[in-house]
Amino acid sequence: MLRSMYSGIGAMRNFQTKLDVIGNNIANVNTYGFKKGRTIFKDLVSQQIAGASGPTANRGGVNPKQVGLGSQLAAIDTVHTQGSLQTTGRPLDLAISGDGFFVLGEGVNSNAIVNPVYTRAGNFYLDKQGNIVNADGLYLMGEDTAGNISKINIPPTAESFSIGSDGTVTYVDSSGLHTAGKIQLAKFANNDGLEKAGQNLFRETANSGQATLDAPGKGGTGTIVAGTLEMSNVDLAEEFTEMIVAQRGFQANTRIITTSDEILQELVNLKK
Repeated sequence: MLRSMYSGIGAMRNFQTKLDVIGNNIANVNTYGFKKGRTIFKDLVSQQIAGASGPTANRGGVNPKQVGLGSQLAAIDTVHTQGSLQTTGRPLDLAISGDGFFVLGEGVNSNAIVNPVYTRAGNFYLDKQGNIVNADGLYLMGEDTAGNISKINIPPTAESFSIGSDGTVTYVDSSGLHTAGKIQLAKFANNDGLEKAGQNLFRETANSGQATLDAPGKGGTGTIVAGTLEMSNVDLAEEFTEMIVAQRGFQANTRIITTSDEILQELVNLKK
């Protein structure tokens, strides 16, 4: 069988994956804190027809002769560039200007976060007890006034509250101004190594490095902008262009298969 037919089949499979990634990007164009994906290809192993030889006293050197056997998927990257900030005016809508992730969890046990996950989506809410949570009820984690890891709680008796750029959460009640705690941001050695967990969440992996928690604006983390949300970093113009490239690449490889099939048909017809 012709090598070109299998090269075309492998490339079609790769372009299908590329279209899957593009489709996911476009589907999340209005998802807060979403980070787009990018598909990278690399060539497959090449079959050696003849090796290289060095020059001698009577002849020059000869280059190797190789036939490539197609392409394969090299990586599906997550592009962690900053999305644009959209003003909402809502005090619990938070965006990070710079590096870092909000830390969410199911609570605190022995000064450690239970099942920590990370997000750039800052649309938060208050539960019945005054804890700041995300849309799925996970607690926004930070530090209390004693410097211990804790949930951020605004008492139901508070008349108003505000969140500063350094993550400090303050509220006013009948007795005056109080500090509820300070939001902490997580920073990783390798953001690209984080694993998407769905629901706008990321998980730590062996290649992302361990999360380092720090106050906003410190340790390389960005600052918090209250009353805004970070939009998706998907560029529709770029995605549609990549879609056209993937479509034409897919079509070109189907042509390779049909052409190879026609050649095989001619070989079969030689017997007639």
